[in-house]
Amino acid sequence: MSNSPVNHHSPNRLRDTDGREVTVASGGLDSPGRREFLRSSAAVGGGLLIGITLNACSEKPADGLSSGAIPAASIQQNAWLAIATDGQITFYSGQSEMGQGVYTALPTLLAEELEVPVSTVRVVAGPAGEQFINDLLGTQVTGGSTSVRDAWVKLRTAGAEARLRLMQAAADRWEVPVEQLKTNNGIIVNANGDQLSYGELAEAAAQLPAPTSIPLKPNSAFSQIGQPQRRLDGVAKTNGTAEYGIDVRRPGQVYGAVAMCPVLGGTVTSVDVTAARSVYAVIDVVQLDTAVVVVANTWWQANQARDLLEITWNTSGREETDNAQIYAGLKQAAETNMEAAQVARSDGAVDDALAAAAEQMAAVYTLPLLAHATMEPMNCTAEFVGDELHIYVPTQVQLAAQGAAASAAGMVAEKVQVHTTFLGGGFGRRLDVDFIPAAVKAAQQVGRPVQILWDREDDMTHDVYRPPAYDVCAAGFDSKGDLTAWKLDLVGPSITARWAPSVLETMIDPFAIEAAANYPYAVPNVQVRFLRHEVGVDVGYWRSVSHATNCFVAESFMDEIAGKVGAKTGQDPYEYRRSLLKEQPLWRNVLELAANKAGWGQPAEGRFQGIALMEGYNTYMAQVAEISVDPNTGKVTVHRITCAADCGQVINPGIVDAQIQGAIVFGLSAALWGEINIVAGAVQETNFDNMRILRNPEIPDIDIHVVDSNRDPGGMGEPATALVAPAVCNAIFAATGKRLRSLPLSSHGLS
Repeated sequence: MSNSPVNHHSPNRLRDTDGREVTVASGGLDSPGRREFLRSSAAVGGGLLIGITLNACSEKPADGLSSGAIPAASIQQNAWLAIATDGQITFYSGQSEMGQGVYTALPTLLAEELEVPVSTVRVVAGPAGEQFINDLLGTQVTGGSTSVRDAWVKLRTAGAEARLRLMQAAADRWEVPVEQLKTNNGIIVNANGDQLSYGELAEAAAQLPAPTSIPLKPNSAFSQIGQPQRRLDGVAKTNGTAEYGIDVRRPGQVYGAVAMCPVLGGTVTSVDVTAARSVYAVIDVVQLDTAVVVVANTWWQANQARDLLEITWNTSGREETDNAQIYAGLKQAAETNMEAAQVARSDGAVDDALAAAAEQMAAVYTLPLLAHATMEPMNCTAEFVGDELHIYVPTQVQLAAQGAAASAAGMVAEKVQVHTTFLGGGFGRRLDVDFIPAAVKAAQQVGRPVQILWDREDDMTHDVYRPPAYDVCAAGFDSKGDLTAWKLDLVGPSITARWAPSVLETMIDPFAIEAAANYPYAVPNVQVRFLRHEVGVDVGYWRSVSHATNCFVAESFMDEIAGKVGAKTGQDPYEYRRSLLKEQPLWRNVLELAANKAGWGQPAEGRFQGIALMEGYNTYMAQVAEISVDPNTGKVTVHRITCAADCGQVINPGIVDAQIQGAIVFGLSAALWGEINIVAGAVQETNFDNMRILRNPEIPDIDIHVVDSNRDPGGMGEPATALVAPAVCNAIFAATGKRLRSLPLSSHGLS
């Protein structure tokens, strides 16, 4: 077993947006000896380095979203930019680019204050390190629609600080007051028209102390923020030079295919490799506790040889897990154990109000397990270089990836370098690091770089699935028919319990009550409770997390309430919602905008409309679905989705539109067909043939309207996913009178 192959890799290299390797100063970006150097904004490679110090940098972060202890980081700044003497501006991103546009949006924040075109900024994937901690989530993570929200002040501050230093350096050289200078497109100009470029001033600026005051532009002065900008990663992704994890090629690299137990949670008892070795040129077979890795010169050889392994699996107690058992357990917990639930919100006295109600209504909603099904399956390439380990990985959690690799290799985290590639889809799946240790173990045993690549079936049947849900709703009305009580009991497993169990010692799981605890409607008595009930399956963060499950329940039940009230008052579901939002102008505004733009109440002949409303990630959003139902087959066709969004200050309108479009398509696929069925412990859905997604001709018209706002930015990657299902199901009720309280539509014969 060797971990010291020939050094084919310079350890102080990172990659930019075009996939090129970029060398940084000797010692590496995360060398402990460089901490004070970086903090004081000293010169790197003869240029200017601006460090952005976070509040979180002074101490090790809390458990946050990490799995186990977060490894000690080796850098003390967060995000930073470098200005070379030739004028090249480089932004080092601690956020992963998975199609959501952060490699354009985040540099735009810098460029706005630095007063250079964002098109001139080169983006490099930064390493794992505490300097890249996401303040909103407590560790280095790309998720929760937080990238722009977290960077909104810090990256603008970085650009403004750099500009102030450069101007001061120019003022010193010309011996004039800095107030007489102006900046334009990377050039500083004095009153006489003399000019100096940022590159010419970079070294001098690096020697200056940080400004004591760093004013930021008001929104009204923005010239790039809020304007359409071409994506900086667009060229590489269209000409094929963009490097995803699956594209990584290291000198001497070999490939590994992983055999995992068909029954979730099964472990390896024994393995016979005779047949595999006799047919294919197998380099090695690596046995792990829960998997077996076959290593060969090509992935195809490794994959074919893997299927010839004779493995004895230990599945004791695991084969009892199936969907019937899961939902029976959730139902029983809801019916017998709600006294143990945690209260997420309690306004008034809901139980008393229900008991005193002239009329009551109740409903039970259930939601399925769901796979992430990213286009690029899980993969990781591991390479040992001297006493360091390098992993090339599409990950959303660099620090957690570093820790997982270090643990697998039996080395300290500081010796693990994380190279983040482009992600071929994240959706929360790559917040987990379960696919990393196998690559590390294989590379360590083989003594060569090894790329582990799961096939589609591996990926679908060994995901960390969106939690199932069993939710109970109740409402009470007084003698006049007014809604006096609204109650929602949420029952399901906890993702946070696996990720950060210590969080649950002091608070209710924040990722279980989203889009429920912030119920916006004017009702005097409101209660939301969450009962944690584990189901024997690892669950993970799925795009929009509990917003998707809870919004479906809350907005579908709200439609039921509206129907009951409307039968007496004549109000339709839109008008009824609107009447209860008089004290919620942001919610009400997007509701009205969506309804108006959709032509609410006047759909095309043979079509029907449904509406849904939500706030999540500091973004307010409403959607109207327009559908038709085939009278012969019952098949539902979604013709149009109208979406109104108030996401605060928009950074790039094109990215906002793309995010909404992608989220709607993602959410509609799940609403129509998405479910995971487990039989005798094994997942039955194996590929896109038996877990359908939308095809191009099936995508509805998507009509997007974004509110002009100067609020701080909200998140855009996730909220639109959550609204699709309730809007569509409410439209189905309008068309058929049938209330759907479970998903997907295919389970009702409607898709």
